[in-house]
Amino acid sequence: MAVIVGSTRPGRIGGTVADWFVGQAAPRGDMVLDVIDLVDVALPPALPVEPHPVVDAYVARLAHADAFVVVTPEYNHGYPASLKQAIDVAHAEWAAKPVGFVAYGGMAGGMRSVEQLRQVFPELHATTIRDVVGLQRRPRPVRRRGTPPPTRRRQRGGQDDARPARLVGPGTPQRPD
Repeated sequence: MAVIVGSTRPGRIGGTVADWFVGQAAPRGDMVLDVIDLVDVALPPALPVEPHPVVDAYVARLAHADAFVVVTPEYNHGYPASLKQAIDVAHAEWAAKPVGFVAYGGMAGGMRSVEQLRQVFPELHATTIRDVVGLQRRPRPVRRRGTPPPTRRRQRGGQDDARPARLVGPGTPQRPD
């Protein structure tokens, strides 16, 4: 399974979110995870007409994957241009494969970017997974290195209740505030 980190912005938390997801998925043991961080791939800014070694290596990694998880932020109610470029440089490599999403950002937990991506992937004959992990914007920032999305601590009934950051979207648990 390829885990694609879609943001290339300075100060992004996409790597931290991807690390958290990989930490959740890795113990399963029934899949090999290939993290493709677009910061490290350096795709050309325009679709190349001639063969390009970076594109060829990236496309080969996609071809090798049986499924994809796209880790995407929501920027200005949409997904980043770097992710659009990463999707568009390949075509047949997406076909007949499932695509899941881990989204973050904004009060909608990245769901607006996911809804846009749900219109793109079927055109490549990929199947998007209905359930989504969406991480809402929190009042305090997510730490950038080695920590999962933040937990909230609150006093409830005399007990300290540590709760994970709220997950939003169809089929994901939600905890009332």
